[in-house]
Amino acid sequence: MAAEIVNPQEELAEDAIDPAFALHRGGKMAVQATVPVRDTADLSLAYTPGVAKVCTAIAEQPELVDDYTWKSQVVAVVTDGSAVLGLGDIGPEASLPVMEGKAILFKQFGGVDAVPIALDTKDADEIVETVVRLAPSFGGVNLEDISAPRCFEIEERLKERLNIPVFHDDQHGTAIVTLAALRNAARLTGRALGDLRAVISGAGAAGVAIAKILVEAGIGDVTVCDRKGIVSAARDDLNDVKRELAGFTNKAGRSGSLEDAMAGADVFIGVSGGTVPEPAVATMAEGAFVFAMANPNPEIHPDVARKYAAVVATGRSDYPNQINNVLAFPGVFAGALQVRATSITEGMKLAAAEALAAVVADELSAEKVIPSPFDERVGPAVTAAVAAAARAEGVARR
Repeated sequence: MAAEIVNPQEELAEDAIDPAFALHRGGKMAVQATVPVRDTADLSLAYTPGVAKVCTAIAEQPELVDDYTWKSQVVAVVTDGSAVLGLGDIGPEASLPVMEGKAILFKQFGGVDAVPIALDTKDADEIVETVVRLAPSFGGVNLEDISAPRCFEIEERLKERLNIPVFHDDQHGTAIVTLAALRNAARLTGRALGDLRAVISGAGAAGVAIAKILVEAGIGDVTVCDRKGIVSAARDDLNDVKRELAGFTNKAGRSGSLEDAMAGADVFIGVSGGTVPEPAVATMAEGAFVFAMANPNPEIHPDVARKYAAVVATGRSDYPNQINNVLAFPGVFAGALQVRATSITEGMKLAAAEALAAVVADELSAEKVIPSPFDERVGPAVTAAVAAAARAEGVARR
């Protein structure tokens, strides 16, 4: 008997009963006009001949593009689909639902318009050249879900060539929110960042950025671990990024495994996946903090972490203290665009973390060291802090 032929469209229709498919049908966003085109008079202003006056003015004074187009209010969300959420290298088309999601979060939580751009190349040179050529249309570039170590090179090269903010959210958004939660965990337990020794599991994009911002913020010491153990200057198998990392972390010169690093540590930060054995968690210092952020399966299950830690955070929305990038990137870009910043500096990131922490500084508990993404105070607080820092650091154009 011949096998039954299944129509893929029928399968998709059946799958659409799933609420996730139902929500995504047709995409999650659209372009909407901000001015009416009701009659000939409106048309002549919005398009020809009226538009020619504006084009001519911009040609004569290029800086007017920020006032008379959407450029200063819109961000390009750029990916190559090589490191999408926990799905890995799924390609540009399959990445689009995530990029659309990012764009609507920009609008919902920061009032910033964003356009998904999925590139059909993983070549760093091609990505850089493509984004540089697209840049005249945008006020900022949010790099998203690009695998390490290429993401570091791509961001640095774009920052050198563009005079608009370039921000790799997987790095810096994660770092900002992690620092904010850590500041409040320290406040809650009567400690300063300088009193803490942290261990980061994962030396990819997020791990490197978290290490950098913690050092900038004055952490006592931080040790980063990859699959082979502690990243230290004594190792001869490090790439350029990890060699640089070894140069400003691990002041105590530790070597060995992740478990070795965790003994006596005050903070565990997981951005790697995998599972940390409970006996290793038990060796941490009294009153430790566990931020196990792998999704959907934290490196240390919250039930295990709570046995030994004073504060537990994850990347999941169904547990307290969710380390969620949406707390950072909308406000960071809103603040940068507000003052037409030429870049996003370390000072702006630190200001964002401090402002985010301050939102709930008077409401702290073991289950509330970071605000909810739906706390309406978050966006305005981060936006204002980033804008002020941009002016203080001399990168604001207004």
